[in-house]
Amino acid sequence: MKRLFTILITLTLLLGLTACGQVETQSNPGQSQTQQEGISSKEESSTPNQSTPPAFSTPEAGESDVETPEDGVLVAYFSATGNTEGIAQHLQSILDADLYEIVPEVPYTDEDLNYSNDNCRANQEQNDPAARPAITGTLEHPENYNVVFLGYPIWWGQAPKVIYTFLESCDFGDATIVPFCTSGSSGIGSSADGLQELTENARWLDGQRFSGSASQNTVASWVQGLDLPESSPV
Repeated sequence: MKRLFTILITLTLLLGLTACGQVETQSNPGQSQTQQEGISSKEESSTPNQSTPPAFSTPEAGESDVETPEDGVLVAYFSATGNTEGIAQHLQSILDADLYEIVPEVPYTDEDLNYSNDNCRANQEQNDPAARPAITGTLEHPENYNVVFLGYPIWWGQAPKVIYTFLESCDFGDATIVPFCTSGSSGIGSSADGLQELTENARWLDGQRFSGSASQNTVASWVQGLDLPESSPV
């Protein structure tokens, strides 16, 4: 009887040890899952990123397609109020030309330009065929230009006498001269007729009147239609 009791105790102990072994083998399932996630994370981080395709570089802007003329292009202008200056700047940009401002030695004041006053300076000069208002500076090497754009405001239907002073101080030889003007309403009319007499050998083209607010596109359209020498850039 005592021996049987001992055998039962022994079997009970064996069964208990077996159960503990199984429990230990299945313990800490969370740690096993964490290890799996860690491996997965490591593999993901070690996977090389897709390289971004190289962006195509923007070609550098080349030089203008317009052929540089063998001889120069000049835009010379007189502007009392700034309107003619704006058109001259458009021409400079369109033609890649030299820009020259004709500056009177004595600037014109508002009172000088008060056309309703018969005795104002502008009216007196326009009514005097011999008037030649002095200008500052001298255009160097006018012979280097084969195309000259000449700009001025319209004063009583004519070019201001300061333009006469300028042309008499320069010798443009056989250059092509293109007049342009600005005015509130008057056209260019015969304003260039007297100027042509001062440039005996030059070739004059018909001019154009612009409003002071004319756009660069408007000016460019006019230039495109001109019969300029082949060496000019338009």
